[in-house]
Amino acid sequence: MEKSPDAFRTISEVADDLDLPQHVLRFWETRFPQIKPMKRGGGRRYYRPEDVDLLKGIRHLLYDHGYTIKGVQKLLKSNGNKFVIAIGNGDMDAVEALSQAAAAEQAAAKVQPPSLEEDQIVGKAKAPSTRRFFGFGASNQEPEMGSAGVGKEDRALLQEALYDLLECKRLLDQVR
Repeated sequence: MEKSPDAFRTISEVADDLDLPQHVLRFWETRFPQIKPMKRGGGRRYYRPEDVDLLKGIRHLLYDHGYTIKGVQKLLKSNGNKFVIAIGNGDMDAVEALSQAAAAEQAAAKVQPPSLEEDQIVGKAKAPSTRRFFGFGASNQEPEMGSAGVGKEDRALLQEALYDLLECKRLLDQVR
């Protein structure tokens, strides 16, 4: 008896379908957060049809096109799941349309000036004005485009992370 195309699949069914060992699928779950099988009691995995399609696309890129895991991660981040699924299905029209849409979206994001509210978004670190560590924040000069210097936003994020780490160290030292 054959399962419906909309039915959930076990890890063994997906592994057989993709001609991969089960441990490779488990490993890919750790490297690609987009793969989220439903887990039932006892840790048994059930893959949705979208998960299976994404796995097919990842397998196609890794094994047939010679991409590295990092390369596929970058593709997923820049173009999204639908792009990789379309590649796995061989739908080149959808691949072209999705890549053009992603390029247009990135171009539009670069053209728009950042709003004042953007600094208030949770998860974006603001550069603390009074804290300076290891020369970060000591200069207002921006590095030239294409240079190896650290940009203003990256500098602010690094500075905030360093502050958080130093605060964690201080708290740990108090406990010891």
